[in-house]
Amino acid sequence: MTAPRASDVPAPMRRICQRLRAAGHGAYVVGGCVRDLLLGRSAADWDVATSALPEAVQALFPRSIPTGLKHGTITVLDGDTQVEVTTFRSEGAYADGRHPDRVTFGVTLDEDLARRDFTVNALAFDPETERLVDPHGGQRDLAARLLRAVGDPVARLCEDGLRVMRAARFAATLEFELDPATEAAIPAALGSLARVSQERVRDELVKLLGARTPSRGLGILARSGALAVILPELAEGIGQVQNRYHHHDVWTHTMATVDATPAGDPPDPVRRLSALLHDVAKPRTAAPREDAPGEFTFYRHDLVGAELSETILRRLRVSNRDRERVVAVVAHHMFWYTPEWTDSAVRRFVAKVGEGLLPDLFALREGDVVGRGRGEDPDVELGELRARIGRVLEEDQALTVGDLAIKGGDVITALALRPGPVVGELLRALLELVLEDPSLNDRDRLLALLPEVHANGLTNLHATRAKNLP
Repeated sequence: MTAPRASDVPAPMRRICQRLRAAGHGAYVVGGCVRDLLLGRSAADWDVATSALPEAVQALFPRSIPTGLKHGTITVLDGDTQVEVTTFRSEGAYADGRHPDRVTFGVTLDEDLARRDFTVNALAFDPETERLVDPHGGQRDLAARLLRAVGDPVARLCEDGLRVMRAARFAATLEFELDPATEAAIPAALGSLARVSQERVRDELVKLLGARTPSRGLGILARSGALAVILPELAEGIGQVQNRYHHHDVWTHTMATVDATPAGDPPDPVRRLSALLHDVAKPRTAAPREDAPGEFTFYRHDLVGAELSETILRRLRVSNRDRERVVAVVAHHMFWYTPEWTDSAVRRFVAKVGEGLLPDLFALREGDVVGRGRGEDPDVELGELRARIGRVLEEDQALTVGDLAIKGGDVITALALRPGPVVGELLRALLELVLEDPSLNDRDRLLALLPEVHANGLTNLHATRAKNLP
């Protein structure tokens, strides 16, 4: 571990601590930022704890906001930096399983640290004296790469149900083992977890999925029963047998797929969410194979899975944009490429999926191939299709209605139509022809095709003119 130094603490935090100490108060940086200093990691969030009462903090820092006055938190503004400064406190019972019913100020630093979740977060550092305060063995657990609750693990997890999610998240992101007694306490805290807001669950889940190996945390959620509380649809996959193409059951395959799906840099939560949900409908679509006893088929699990994903992501309050991306990836993930695909088939695939979704879809498919557990190389399945799509995109061929050489106004004028849905239908029909033969994307040729498309419809047009297009 790296011994922290005052210079490791950003200047705004040092200035705030100095002003508090000059006024006769204790002041420390606390929590996860100290843990990250000891691990030699870059700390994302910095918090200050002080013996000063909230009113005294406000008096010392006129540029401050009482963001959590009831719980002793004042947000201090230092230039463009916002720092949460919280008074040392102890806490009463958590009747709602999330927030303390009361807090008591005027306690010691050790008492304040005793209320924190895990020993590796119950640390404080004085940037003036470089004194490290560690009353619960956090340094020892950091050295052992162990995540352990402070005090009685049952009491600690039950008082705030979100700590179950934090345990899984920290185990994954820090790549620590979860202390057996702490993991054994999770079932008792599931009632508290069920009362946590969906937004808070979502935030912890997204952070967990950003880990290098999310299955570290996902496995904890599954073993402890927490998965059935937060994502019961996924828990249905535990033990669901698949077929000869998969080495694992549905849930184990899902975890392996999430681990193997490239998250991007910086990590993109949509990709890992797509991997997490891609086979969510398999248990509900499972049907025994008559020709292979003990094996199952999962017809339409991609489409049913897209519907389930929509429901799950709405429940988790995922943004509209991210939800739509995940649902689309799940809906399209069951493509099966063979070298026999024609060039027009490749173009239709790109048009159907959408160019913007291709990176997400291929990232999931890479993870899916690895997640089968059969030692397959994703490039064998995906490499040639990637190359052919690359050539299509380089040639700048028409793949959407917007790429056509004529627009809606041209259709209205040429056929003396009124604006309406039929205009879009005609443009989509022309796009189908252009996907088959890109040379048709010429204004004059498309205008010449319009009357026949309008009169006969696309199906008849293919039948009567397939070998004699202008």
